[in-house]
Amino acid sequence: MRTAVTIIGAGLGGLTLARVLHVHGIPVTVYEAESSPSARAQGGLLDIHDYNGQLALKAARLMDDFQAIVLEGRQAMRVLDRDGTVLLDQPDDGMGGRPEVQRGDLRQVLLDSLPAGTVRWGHKVSRTRALGDGRHEVTFADGGTLVTGLLVGADGAWSRVRPLLSSATPEYIGQSFVETYLFDADTRHPAAAEAVGGGMLMAPSPGREIFAHREKNDTLHAYVGLSEPQDWFAGIDVTDAATATARIAQEFDGWAPELTALITDSDVPPVLRPLYALPAEHRWDRVPGVTLLGDAAHLAAPNGEGANLAMLDGAELGEALAAYPDDIETALTEYERAMFPRSAESATEEMPELDARGLIEWFAEKGQ
Repeated sequence: MRTAVTIIGAGLGGLTLARVLHVHGIPVTVYEAESSPSARAQGGLLDIHDYNGQLALKAARLMDDFQAIVLEGRQAMRVLDRDGTVLLDQPDDGMGGRPEVQRGDLRQVLLDSLPAGTVRWGHKVSRTRALGDGRHEVTFADGGTLVTGLLVGADGAWSRVRPLLSSATPEYIGQSFVETYLFDADTRHPAAAEAVGGGMLMAPSPGREIFAHREKNDTLHAYVGLSEPQDWFAGIDVTDAATATARIAQEFDGWAPELTALITDSDVPPVLRPLYALPAEHRWDRVPGVTLLGDAAHLAAPNGEGANLAMLDGAELGEALAAYPDDIETALTEYERAMFPRSAESATEEMPELDARGLIEWFAEKGQ
């Protein structure tokens, strides 16, 4: 009988791996810390690329389901200067290779594709340890344990599986995002809605930037970027929403009101998201019976590739295990041999800190 696979983490990467394994008849169980699929919001829009994320969905045989959740028109992009001048207004002509979906919808497609009971909810991992001969023990927060012959860490930035392979830990990259949401935007926040347009807005400036997406149900979801040390953010009490919002908006003094409205008019308290990354060349020596995927393996600064890479990791690992059903170590070696350079290349492709005009020139140089 094929070795059952134990996956820690029911994010997009872990679920893609579970689905590809299921397609190939390989037994798999996913353990997830969250108590249920709806325990928390699942983030905003994701552009799923034809050169990685869509390849994973094809391997998972879910392209039709994916196409059904694509939000039409969201590949449109606008670049605005800080004074509100529209410098680039690129419509969605339907020809782009990066259709947008809601992360939660995509996760649900993956969950629905798995047999009932595949995901065990409410299983927060407290530690893992090697037992020898490729076997590992996983201990959960409630004191329960399991022993597995093939363990995959798909458990994100602060992975509890990673220490089995690597001593690396994520480090703060010197930038944080503040997330805001504006609901019923066209009627309640028309100026901000007009600025964002039908898809994505980018208003960059060195050290300060505003990105926003038009999501489902007339919602604007903004990411306000500030390049400051963590001590700077410690001085902002995000539990006092009004004061925190005013302090963040102060950093954008002089910007166009339709842009600062994405901060000041938020319908929810601002959420602080410090950004962390692993070393760009993060890798490890082969350890029998265990590997990592997604952010657990190659957490990087946001560049639009994270979810896509995690899904491709999951798909390629699943196909490698299917190709070498009687040789787990060869499968893991083949998977890691492709994953390491791919993730390192992506991690070095950070978007530079530029103003709006500089960003457009950078896009032109890259042929985007």
